[in-house]
Amino acid sequence: MTTLLYILGGIVLLIIVLALIAPKSYNVSRSIEIDQPRAVVFDNLRYLKNHDEWSPWGKKDPNMEKKFTGTDGQVGATSYWNGNKDVGEGEQEIKKIVDGERIESELRFLKPWKSTSDAYLVTEDASNGGTKVTWGFSGKNKFPFSIMMLFMNMDKAVGGDFEDGLSSLKGLLEK
Repeated sequence: MTTLLYILGGIVLLIIVLALIAPKSYNVSRSIEIDQPRAVVFDNLRYLKNHDEWSPWGKKDPNMEKKFTGTDGQVGATSYWNGNKDVGEGEQEIKKIVDGERIESELRFLKPWKSTSDAYLVTEDASNGGTKVTWGFSGKNKFPFSIMMLFMNMDKAVGGDFEDGLSSLKGLLEK
């Protein structure tokens, strides 16, 4: 019985230590330069329906269910999706628009597990007369999922998708 208590105590202590050292937040972003004026790029980015044209997740499940509510391109517009295991289920709501500069939204993932992240698209003037676009998202790792982040790299998990999406956006806008 004493041995069992030591084992249980050791497991509890291990979980506490892992929770203390686990990353508490994440921030992933990627950037690309697009040879188009900032106004043209921003006007495309502000509409959630346009994201389907360059989103890497649309390619992973072309048959996913999509619904839009609100006025697209305005604060409060929401895009809902429900797809295969590669894209899951969730919604994105535009929370703030700084015209010509920044679009902030909230990502609410429902499946495969519930979580919320803050997403953003930022446009800046590029040195070549084009536009630099930065796409990213950030959030907090809550216990017990924070322990999983010791063994999973969010940048590696999502960064490649951001690169693919931005590359598709560049191709679309530079046609």
